[in-house]
Amino acid sequence: MATIEDFQKLNIRIGTIIHAELFKEARKPAIKLEIDFGAEVGKKNSSAQITERYTPEQLIGRQVVAVVNFPPMRIAGYKSEVLVLGGVAGENDVILLAPDEVVENGTPIG
Repeated sequence: MATIEDFQKLNIRIGTIIHAELFKEARKPAIKLEIDFGAEVGKKNSSAQITERYTPEQLIGRQVVAVVNFPPMRIAGYKSEVLVLGGVAGENDVILLAPDEVVENGTPIG
């Protein structure tokens, strides 16, 4: 079982997607995201397998929840710096987590 201390190690923040494009080089369908997490964290990139429900155009301006303190991963030569969170409704079907109201970029999740 995870402990509260395990959870507290995660830095989970709200950010706004400022750029999105199809990730044509990825083996599995994905979208490259640039997300603004505010002054403290800055702008970060992510690769997200969310093409079942979302197009890049639908994502611009949308707020998302992401873990911002995992080590970066290289995916088909692309540096993915944060893990965007979502509910997994089925195989290849992710529903993004987001706040009910617009909040300041970088708002921590606790």
